[in-house]
Amino acid sequence: MSYPSRTTTKRALAGERGIRRGMSMQAATADAVAELLDAISQDHMEMILLFCSPQYDVPVMLAEIARHAPGVPILGCTTAGEITPIGYRQGTVTGLSLSATHFAASVRLIEPTSSFEITDGPAVTQALTAEHNAYRRRLHAPNTFALLINDGLSMREEIIVSALRDGLGEIPLIGGSAGDNLAFRETSVFLDGRVLTNASLLVLVSTDLAFRVFQTQHFKPLDQKMVITRADPSRRLVMEINAEPAADEYARLIGLDRAELTPLIFAAYPLVVKAGGRHYVRAIQRVDDDGLHFFCAIDEGIVLSVAESGDLRANLVSLFDALRQELGGIEAVIGFDCVLRYVEMEQRQMLSDVSRIMAQNNVVGFNTYGEQFGMMHMSQTFTGIALGPG
Repeated sequence: MSYPSRTTTKRALAGERGIRRGMSMQAATADAVAELLDAISQDHMEMILLFCSPQYDVPVMLAEIARHAPGVPILGCTTAGEITPIGYRQGTVTGLSLSATHFAASVRLIEPTSSFEITDGPAVTQALTAEHNAYRRRLHAPNTFALLINDGLSMREEIIVSALRDGLGEIPLIGGSAGDNLAFRETSVFLDGRVLTNASLLVLVSTDLAFRVFQTQHFKPLDQKMVITRADPSRRLVMEINAEPAADEYARLIGLDRAELTPLIFAAYPLVVKAGGRHYVRAIQRVDDDGLHFFCAIDEGIVLSVAESGDLRANLVSLFDALRQELGGIEAVIGFDCVLRYVEMEQRQMLSDVSRIMAQNNVVGFNTYGEQFGMMHMSQTFTGIALGPG
């Protein structure tokens, strides 16, 4: 669906050109909405993008925002942590609004993802791009990117990005998978008051601002290699590694006992697969009696390497320096950061430092159960889009 320009009676706040970022740590939903809207409301809002802790009553929150901003599309998802204008937080709501003066947005709901197949992709992308192209021409917004927000427990991200590949053509795609604070029970996406599981949102955004999409990680592969010898790809479950029980063999290779495997360990010792000359993380989500559950696609015969963490802080500083130089400044960043990176930051006592880096570079986003970049679904990365001044 495409949406016409809208005007609200809320005053436009000083801030980035066409972009207003905000957050609230208020526990009461009504108070959180009031504080958030005070920060992000502006004239002619094209869209509100919302990243919300699952501790809130999300339907009530969406209804309250819609009451104050009638006719404005509100979309987003639940999180495993939020990246706010003051850095990383948990138990908050954060987001941004985009002005129709500088942005045109069109949205398609993909539902249910459980029955969505690669052959369904062309119909979605063709209809959306045709609708959006007519819309953006009226607003003279030449540059377009795609956002994809998925149900983080659907295990359908690879199918969805593969289905969308050809239809989007040269349009760059970035996104993330919704979380639920590592409970792994229910993650949700939302659109205009509907709170949905088993669903994804594809959003085309055109703008007259310059932008760059990016993806970064900070791991180096080690010598320990392993082969997946028994797996259930449909469940992203590995039962055996090197013909041994998967959890036992993974623990042995990193010098631990199976009982010591926790998200802290998965964050510190990710597994990587080499493809096209690059290493991609295949992060472990959790362990149970069945084996190792992964955030990304996995299959028998894949050769994995244990990786070690590099300097996460230096990696981010270098990334933002390069983006700032390319764009001539950073107005805002919509960021998707794997929850296992957050776990690592906590473990290594660098959370406050990295929060400061994020705040200095105007990042708003969330901790994910997986990231999308360039038609690939991956994990334990930081990906997003940086918007420049013009």
